[in-house]
Amino acid sequence: MNAPGPVPAPYRPPFPPRPPEPVGLIKLLYLAWKEPLRIWSEWHFERPTMFGVTRFGAAITVSDPEGVRRVLLDNAANYDKGPFLRRVLGPLIAKGLLLVEDDDWKRARRTLAPLFTPARLAKTAGVMAEIAQARVAAWPRDGSAVDIDHEMTALAFDVVSATQFSNRLGGDAAAFEHAFNVFSETGARVDPLDVMNVPDFVPRLGKLRARATAKFFARRIDELVSDRRALLDGGGDAPDDLLTALLRARDVEGDGEGLSDAEVSANVLTFIIAGHETTARALSWALDLLARTPHHQDRVFEEIRDVDLADPAWMKSAPWTRAVIDETMRLYPPAPTFLRRALGPDEICGRKIPADTGVSISPYVLHRHKLLWDDPDAFRPERFLPGEREKIDRYAYLPFGGGPRVCIGAAFAVQEAMIALATALRHVRVAPLDGHAPTPTHRVTLRADIGVRLRSFARD
Repeated sequence: MNAPGPVPAPYRPPFPPRPPEPVGLIKLLYLAWKEPLRIWSEWHFERPTMFGVTRFGAAITVSDPEGVRRVLLDNAANYDKGPFLRRVLGPLIAKGLLLVEDDDWKRARRTLAPLFTPARLAKTAGVMAEIAQARVAAWPRDGSAVDIDHEMTALAFDVVSATQFSNRLGGDAAAFEHAFNVFSETGARVDPLDVMNVPDFVPRLGKLRARATAKFFARRIDELVSDRRALLDGGGDAPDDLLTALLRARDVEGDGEGLSDAEVSANVLTFIIAGHETTARALSWALDLLARTPHHQDRVFEEIRDVDLADPAWMKSAPWTRAVIDETMRLYPPAPTFLRRALGPDEICGRKIPADTGVSISPYVLHRHKLLWDDPDAFRPERFLPGEREKIDRYAYLPFGGGPRVCIGAAFAVQEAMIALATALRHVRVAPLDGHAPTPTHRVTLRADIGVRLRSFARD
């Protein structure tokens, strides 16, 4: 029997430079617009909290799991999402589950929860596997380059269209991808005027440039909703999908009312964007990481080579595949930063904060914090294997948020990511392109600054 070879050194993917200490206000505003990941200094990755007061008010960054739990769970009622996030994403999804607050949020959450049950989720596995198979089948087998970002975006969009909207968005993947890319690079940038709470009537250059994309989204989604509404009102045989469920849903614990067309449209767009963009980016990063760690890629392949991907039961016995997804989202969390505003005074990690304090919880910082993780910038999927993942504090790892506002589609996203990753690795072996090493950049989600492109070879 051959002796095992040496264990390869952990791979540490590149990341944006970190200032040695917090930057001044002017540079902070510039970096927040140019590259938000560079506002985080080495201090942020070493200290549990960072508190300060500027001319715009008090602000605290929380990277201690107990403090995070305080904000997101134990005293969640004292924190709302504040005006900043609504200014950035409001033009698209102001009435969607992501942004609404208080009773509007509770009502929407109760209404939508039955649409994401385990039984309903299990029915989508076969469709996910079929779509992933069709997409990967077209990849080259001779080592040619593949635009992984584009491929994963199209795959994830097709999954959302098929499983949630009965393919009524079929053929729109390229248009949605282009529109969201434009919005990410323009309207979603952190405008210094928003940070300074300048009134909304003062024009923002980025938002002016993104108006066309907002109109595209509104027009396409309104058409989708109005067509389905007309079918339902006319007694037609409507498909059993998310759109129909949204239009028929009633708040049985509240007033019994359904969602307005504006709320339905906002939630449809929320699920289209969140449901495909975040999963696509996680898949792109996972394939890039595995391309650079062949031993991990081979381990996942051996685990999934003979399973029935259309039967979600396989995922319970695929610890390495799940660990790769989880470790990828640790290094590249789908939502890099959560913003909250304290409605009243509170105490976080022993520090008293006044009302109206801005609170930042950055999964990007939290997941790479030196007090919480061993070798935090290294890709080490074994952190999430059974027996190890139980040691991770629930509020040290937040790929889908936490507390009552945890992502309602988390299980859907994980199932899709595991099926798509397994499908890809079953058919091809991926390898890096020489000289092509992407770095994360914060554009709503964590994207690759130069895109993820890999070489694709036939799998023996």
